[in-house]
Amino acid sequence: MQKEAQIKDNWKIKLINELKLRGYSKKTHKAYVYHVRQFLKSGLDIEEFLLRLVNQGKSRQTVRLAGFAIKFYLKTQGKKECTDIPNVKRAKKIPSVLAKKDIEMMIISTKNINHRLIIQMLYGCGFRVSELIRLKWNDIDFTRNMIHIKNAKGAKDRIVMLSPKIKKVLKKLEHEKEGLVFKTNRCKKYTSRTIQKIIKNSAKKAGVNRRISPHMLRHSFATHLLERGTDIRYIQELLGHSRVETTMIYTKVSNKNLSRIKSPLDD
Repeated sequence: MQKEAQIKDNWKIKLINELKLRGYSKKTHKAYVYHVRQFLKSGLDIEEFLLRLVNQGKSRQTVRLAGFAIKFYLKTQGKKECTDIPNVKRAKKIPSVLAKKDIEMMIISTKNINHRLIIQMLYGCGFRVSELIRLKWNDIDFTRNMIHIKNAKGAKDRIVMLSPKIKKVLKKLEHEKEGLVFKTNRCKKYTSRTIQKIIKNSAKKAGVNRRISPHMLRHSFATHLLERGTDIRYIQELLGHSRVETTMIYTKVSNKNLSRIKSPLDD
């Protein structure tokens, strides 16, 4: 009875209000509410709950997120004893990057002008999908050739370049030049899932036999800039990373220096 009463109280409203005050995204609200609800239903303490997730084979990312959500919830309840619970280490995966020729083929193979522009902007500007979906016409400065990305991850703004190729396509679009840049045929906002389908279909048409995600175009943007000799600090700013250490991950996939190393097989 006590557990049921706890679940039915106002924890959700209190949690969401605290997340709003701290500027967390709606996506984070949804994830935190889900994990806290599962935790409360389980009747376990935080360590037991997280260990159960590990034993169930959940990914490190899922277990980390659940841990952060529960700790955040407990703090809203005035409980501090959870602070000594260790966080599951983040898996240090190397970003998946596409070859420039594959991206070019995806663009050429995509006949729908909006879909083609989506690929060009994800790759040519380093957009996150959520940022592209929210992009508005008044965020684009055609005179200075810049795009103002507003309220991005971490509630940060940033400026990225407006490629001449992208500018040319944008100028051709027969829109009212108001509101969102990308709208469906029903004048609705695109969804992340729709963008994912567009990228997947474009890769298939281009004969790119890999599992492709929109974020791979952002990874490719950063890696190809690095290979061209762009300073890592500039890339950090273009990506909107708070710490340069986050951007440094692209040095692991760049072939800028690796291509200069001779294999002992070729001696």
